[in-house]
Amino acid sequence: MTEVTGAPADVLHALFQSDQGGHEQVVLCQDRATGLKAVIALHSTALGPALGGTRFYPYATEAEAVADALNLARGMSYKNAMAGLDHGGGKAVIIGDPERDKTEELLLAYGRMVASLGGRYVTACDVGTYVADMDVVARECRWTTGRSPENGGAGDSSVLTAFGVYQGMRASAQHVWGDPSLRGRKVGVAGVGKVGHHLVKHLRDEGAEVVVTDVRADAVQRIVEQYPQGVTAVADTEALIRVEGLDIYAPCALGGALNDDSVPVLTVKVVCGAANNQLAHPGVEKDLADRGILYAPDYVVNAGGVIQVADELHGFDFDRCRAKAAKIFDTTLAIFARAKEDGIPPAAAADRIAEQRMAEARAAR
Repeated sequence: MTEVTGAPADVLHALFQSDQGGHEQVVLCQDRATGLKAVIALHSTALGPALGGTRFYPYATEAEAVADALNLARGMSYKNAMAGLDHGGGKAVIIGDPERDKTEELLLAYGRMVASLGGRYVTACDVGTYVADMDVVARECRWTTGRSPENGGAGDSSVLTAFGVYQGMRASAQHVWGDPSLRGRKVGVAGVGKVGHHLVKHLRDEGAEVVVTDVRADAVQRIVEQYPQGVTAVADTEALIRVEGLDIYAPCALGGALNDDSVPVLTVKVVCGAANNQLAHPGVEKDLADRGILYAPDYVVNAGGVIQVADELHGFDFDRCRAKAAKIFDTTLAIFARAKEDGIPPAAAADRIAEQRMAEARAAR
């Protein structure tokens, strides 16, 4: 590919020409001394400063990292809009293996990169980054959330992320079965890490039967040992989605779980999980609807975490955040109602509502 201003042409195409485009600002960051290579993508600041986490992941190519940052940032614009937050959407990715490449010096360098944006982007945790990492980043950047309580933060945002997914699942049950109770329902949870294991607790507390899987055997073992009754494990996601009698599928790992291979074999009535970007490509939402499967848009139901970190900027109050996250139940029901009224899948209905809020904010400027 032709090189233009030092960037591969396919990266520039993604920024300006493709469906992934439309972003306000994309910053490519490098610090040779620490080995930092990062991408910070700001999709929209129509509603306020862009807010979204930092993903630390061993991408195969720089172009793959840029594409992921663009997709995730766009998703955050919609998530924050639907959560009723005065924040736009942004996301950052650090290229590398967090187990091998993450150092204090690298995180400090990253903090300086975020700080250079002057508050247009507020960062937090994501895959591969944790509360302790945000404490380090915050030493160089005051626009950092997801910090520890000892350092003025709210701590682990996965608690309210799981609570929000649980509320979305209750709303889905209300829509499909006329009752929000999950007692007696069989729920398959793919990924029982930071968010998934909290979701399992909510489900078991209500009396749901849970089937779990995870690429990490120790994560599965922890859940099975914690819940010797009512929780079973299967080898992988392929086995999970084929479990007999499954009512609800909850993808809680990485994105793309709903694709041309998985959707045709689903037997559930509801898909509602914590993973970002669950729809592998446009059109999957229609495939789900055509099969009579209700899809609760991921960026709506998993917004509990961003509600928490946004509140941290104003002096964190857990009860206030939990009350806001509980409203995900009503928001999800409203999306289902809009989808029925407009004759479109729920994912498209959620997009329309979010886009309307962002458009109104831009028009009011």
